[in-house]
Amino acid sequence: MVDVSIICGSTSDVEVARSAWTILEEHGVSFDYQVISAHRDPDRLDAHLETCDARVFICIAGLSAALPGVVASKTKRPVIGVPVSGKLMGGLDALLSIVQMPKGVPVACVGLDNGQNASLLAIRMLSLRDD
Repeated sequence: MVDVSIICGSTSDVEVARSAWTILEEHGVSFDYQVISAHRDPDRLDAHLETCDARVFICIAGLSAALPGVVASKTKRPVIGVPVSGKLMGGLDALLSIVQMPKGVPVACVGLDNGQNASLLAIRMLSLRDD
């Protein structure tokens, strides 16, 4: 069992993911790392969600940033979205996509490219169960 599953929508998001997993490593939190696009590989995403035993998901995505919402729609476990800054709109598109989830699809959102805060939030979520 891992505590956190970090999922990136693209290999181009690896630096944001690295900032997240560095914090998890520093705190001794177990994690896995996947690159799975919600758009290009939905079946693989479904398979990961069905077999993954993580207690929290960190989903890192840019552009339409559908990944966090798709994951939140398929699990009852907490999902933290990390919007990635982009060239066209500076990441505003990803930020708004993650923040504007419909009712019943909760996603926590941290700042642009802020994998560190996503991990710190995940650690706090995990500690709630331990208190």
